[in-house]
Amino acid sequence: MSGEARDACGVVGIYAPGEDVARLTYYALYALQHRGQESSGIAISNGDSMVVYKDLGLVSQVFDESTLKSLRGHVAIGHCRYSTTGGNTWENAQPSFKSGSEGQVALAHNGNLVNTLDLRRQLEEAGGDPTPNQARLGTSNDTDIVAAFIARAQRKRDTRQALKEILPRLSGAFSFTIMDEGTVFGARDAYGFRPLCIGRLGSGGWVLASETCALDLIGASFIRDIEPGEMVAINEDGLTSDRFAAPTVATCVFEHVYFSRPDSALMGQNVYATRYRMGQRLAEESPAAAELVMALPDSGVPAAQGYAQASGVVYGEGFVKNRYVGRTFIQPTQAMRQQGIKMKLNPLREVIAGKRLVVIDDSIVRGNTTRKIVSMLRESGAREVHVRISSPPLKWPCFYGIDMPNQDELIASQLDVEGVRAHIEADSLGYLSLEGMLAATELPSDSFCTACFSGRYPIPIPERELHTKNVLELPRAHFD
Repeated sequence: MSGEARDACGVVGIYAPGEDVARLTYYALYALQHRGQESSGIAISNGDSMVVYKDLGLVSQVFDESTLKSLRGHVAIGHCRYSTTGGNTWENAQPSFKSGSEGQVALAHNGNLVNTLDLRRQLEEAGGDPTPNQARLGTSNDTDIVAAFIARAQRKRDTRQALKEILPRLSGAFSFTIMDEGTVFGARDAYGFRPLCIGRLGSGGWVLASETCALDLIGASFIRDIEPGEMVAINEDGLTSDRFAAPTVATCVFEHVYFSRPDSALMGQNVYATRYRMGQRLAEESPAAAELVMALPDSGVPAAQGYAQASGVVYGEGFVKNRYVGRTFIQPTQAMRQQGIKMKLNPLREVIAGKRLVVIDDSIVRGNTTRKIVSMLRESGAREVHVRISSPPLKWPCFYGIDMPNQDELIASQLDVEGVRAHIEADSLGYLSLEGMLAATELPSDSFCTACFSGRYPIPIPERELHTKNVLELPRAHFD
């Protein structure tokens, strides 16, 4: 992806007596690291009490061997985060935890609620709770508000009933893993914006995860997806299901385009195969005379391979990617910041010099990164650079769990295709059509939310929440 649009989070839930649940959760989060790289955390229970360990950083930075050995229990949830509500602080790391006289609850969230301010107001107006710790909001994210609601609603440790009361009151995108001392829960909003699946371990234990690649890593078999508007509970009695809302399916199509790992299955479709078909359709819709098709690694690779197959143009590797460059707390010097994308990608001059190139990426956000890449290719001797994007122009921000710039920062919302082409200084530019993208999924077109491409939002966005993801960090007077 050329620019900055990032998914919200990866979530895990495991119920597996007799297994090293902390380690299983750790590896499942490792498989989901692409979904969130700001913070990581695990909550675990032995049936009587719960422990939460979380911190800023990658999964491998937050957890070490001694920490995993100290996390003992058979019920756990895990989380890796990109911030879509609230800033990147330790307080906002998840799982969120609440404790009171009626028990303990922890919550991990992938998505973004759009009635956050109303929920906070309702929580504050409830007041007078006998266990104030349940309602205390030490964070600025929507997840902590939901955890506080659940803790307030618990009666005789009946978390399931509390969830039945709370889930219908939430508006927006959520795939939750939740736990009390003895049960793990999973829930998806009625639109199914974000994925959440169920797996089974050979030992009989159960796993919930954002993507099937997490199941593969820990040796769990895929059972099914949690349905939109469904809540499942897993404990010593096995798995049970409740319906809290009628489904109106609108899964985020960007999961198929970019966010999910290529080796995951999503809505019954292999993600790699879907992206390959998107590349094939892109070649049909937007051909280019060239000697080499190359991808921006890694997200553009399947589409580039599909484009090459359909066009008959040779596919090749035009960049070497430094796979050790990720999010870091050590900021580069000003001189290195000027190098920008060169920290991650280095052109293969011997491959691209003198050639007409088709460069495939999944999207363009602000356009500045694409412009730098085109410049790098020209400096390395490319004769022509034709940019092809395996999705439609990205024109509208997402409010359902993607950390995306405001609309005035999205280049395709400000310029037409020719204007974007001129900005990135490519010889030509082509996007996959909305119809072509949806057809490539081989699923009904009405199964998806396409708001970032079409401007059609399945759930209306309150005006006061349109301005910023950090609504809980703004002064109250801002909304009065």
